[in-house]
Amino acid sequence: MVESPRFNLNQLNPDAYRHLMQMEALIARNVEPTLYHLIKLRASQINGCAFCLEMHTDQALRHGETPERMMALDAWEESPLYTDKERAALRWTEELTLIADTGASREGYEELQAHFSEEEIGWLIFAAVQINSWNRIAISSRSQYDPAMFGGAPAKQKVAETA
Repeated sequence: MVESPRFNLNQLNPDAYRHLMQMEALIARNVEPTLYHLIKLRASQINGCAFCLEMHTDQALRHGETPERMMALDAWEESPLYTDKERAALRWTEELTLIADTGASREGYEELQAHFSEEEIGWLIFAAVQINSWNRIAISSRSQYDPAMFGGAPAKQKVAETA
């Protein structure tokens, strides 16, 4: 059963919410959009954040991401649909999302260095930290995604099935 939202975060502390949105925009200007969508989706899968999975799936599709790549994201290591560069970023995203277990390994960092500059790695760190923050906010507040929140089409009303 889906729990009702606990509160509307952007009304609880508008200044903090505004700063998170500003950080989101800054990261988006510095990380390639397709890669940023993959990072957001992978961290949200790991964290089990339905709000973020729905939102970032919707956004990724609008930006041209394929359903096949999104469906294979949970198996990115074995899928030929991802580049080595994307795999390095996804590995790093997983390491930062599960940092208590991984410690942000030297191997993961060295793999990043083969594909990204020091500045780009900094932005990838911010990207992973940002989506993990959003996941924790959405999960703890029990937020429900509606595309109309961000200027998209309103959510479709579910119609009860007849027997």
